[in-house]
Amino acid sequence: MTKKNSSAAPLRVGLISLGCAKNLVDAEIMLGSLLKGGVEITNDAASADAVIVNTCSFIDSAQEESVDTILESVELRDANQRGQAVIVSGCLPQRFRDELPKLMPEVDAFMGIDQVAQVGDIVSRAVASRAEKIQSGKRKAESGNLKQRLNELEKARDLSEYEQAESLRGSEKFGKTKTVVGPQAAIRHPPSAILDVTARPIFIPDFATPRFRLTPKHFAYLKIAEGCNHPCSFCIIPRMRGSHRSRTQKDIVAEAKALIADGVKEINLISQDSTYYGLDLRANHSRAISSPAKFSAAAKSLAADATTICTLLRELNALKGDFWIRLLYTHPAHWTDELISTIAGCKKVARYVDMPLQHIHENMLERMRRETSQQYIVELIKKIRAGVPGIALRTTFIVGFPGETEASFQTLLDFIRETKFERLGVFAYSKEDGTRAGAMAGQVAAKVKQKRRELAMAAQHKVAVAVAESFVGREIKVLVEGEADEKQLQSASISSWEHGLMREPEIKNLKLKTQNYLVGRGEADAPDIDGRVYIRGRLPVGEFARVKIIGHTDYDLIAEPAA
Repeated sequence: MTKKNSSAAPLRVGLISLGCAKNLVDAEIMLGSLLKGGVEITNDAASADAVIVNTCSFIDSAQEESVDTILESVELRDANQRGQAVIVSGCLPQRFRDELPKLMPEVDAFMGIDQVAQVGDIVSRAVASRAEKIQSGKRKAESGNLKQRLNELEKARDLSEYEQAESLRGSEKFGKTKTVVGPQAAIRHPPSAILDVTARPIFIPDFATPRFRLTPKHFAYLKIAEGCNHPCSFCIIPRMRGSHRSRTQKDIVAEAKALIADGVKEINLISQDSTYYGLDLRANHSRAISSPAKFSAAAKSLAADATTICTLLRELNALKGDFWIRLLYTHPAHWTDELISTIAGCKKVARYVDMPLQHIHENMLERMRRETSQQYIVELIKKIRAGVPGIALRTTFIVGFPGETEASFQTLLDFIRETKFERLGVFAYSKEDGTRAGAMAGQVAAKVKQKRRELAMAAQHKVAVAVAESFVGREIKVLVEGEADEKQLQSASISSWEHGLMREPEIKNLKLKTQNYLVGRGEADAPDIDGRVYIRGRLPVGEFARVKIIGHTDYDLIAEPAA
């Protein structure tokens, strides 16, 4: 971490990243860009010249965490180093672009998704802006009802021309209108607050984009696309992240080669909708192909050399080296027979499907605007399991969605029991203002939503125990992560804003406390969100190994090195 010149010390920057793996990649790009510019990265917030809070605004609880983290950073700055700049990046500024500078005057800069590679310039300006604020005595943020105020602003928000265009999402007109984003309108906010947030994000990283990985050396997230074209009535992501836009296959493969050369053993492909990858790269494409029938027709009409998720998987699979390819964030409406056969034929692609279904009752699927029917989902799962024997299915469901009756919830419970998903998370519906679902009649009481989530997790708990028990006596391949600490051994709480809660907190693995264990993951376990394999013995960390399963807890496996 070198100095910009010999006469001045480099700026020191700390970063806090919240939310999903896609947000983590944005944070990695910011760090890479800062390091390239000669900035020094520090974990000691008190000594930093600037602190960046990379925010999530996916659901209400994620938004609350983001607001709390911003306010905590401001308080620490005011108590320890008043000259420190606080910068807010990510989804929260995208969602409340006009309002945040007025609501948070003690924040020195707000930056959007398009600006992650320009973070160095924004940091420099923010540090200078902070010095001016101190001299002029700018007022502090009125934080008391900030989260409530953001919700009120969302409720009162008038539809902009862009948001009106977004209401066409999923219709025949979507993708056939032309939107020209003009110069940014003047925004009334404190003159010293920097606002660099594009109204409609268009950025997508490429291999040349600087990046400093925050994941362990043995695995990485590889973002293959950004944005989303789906019309889900509960989701705010398309408005924050923009329309789907894919990277070129050549560029992704170049990054994968570099990761493998750097020792990565697991490449996790991520985007908002990985199964849509490449469809936007075709000439004169229309984005109104979200439904299974339209997507299938579009996929079949592609030229022989067209880029798709299948061509990408096949080329990545052909790369030299011993590594896993994990496909995350697939949409059920965009699965094809070719994708199933591609996974089956590619030995390096993990036998793992991450496919959020959200519900199974017909009325709920329609209200959620999921574009898939109950029959379609049931048949798709049968095809995937038949086409890729031994595959682990992971999904998430939303309970307590507006209009969910006891009967429709019971249909979901029966489906969970019958389908026996190897991995499953459950959300209690989060009412998001600014979405269609947020304005729907039939909102379900909070106590009812929580009770239904508990019942769904109880049903899955029985499935999970049976799945874990079925592994005992088998040998499997695992990626060894490191030594298991006491916290990992005593608690099995795993959560993600986009994957729901995998398991109940505070499950005690008391049998594991008496010995030292390594922790690893099998093909059925994605980083951070799924189960673990606790290994009694010594194996090289960051490498693949064969282990024999000798026991299990409710969700995790216990193993020893295979002979």
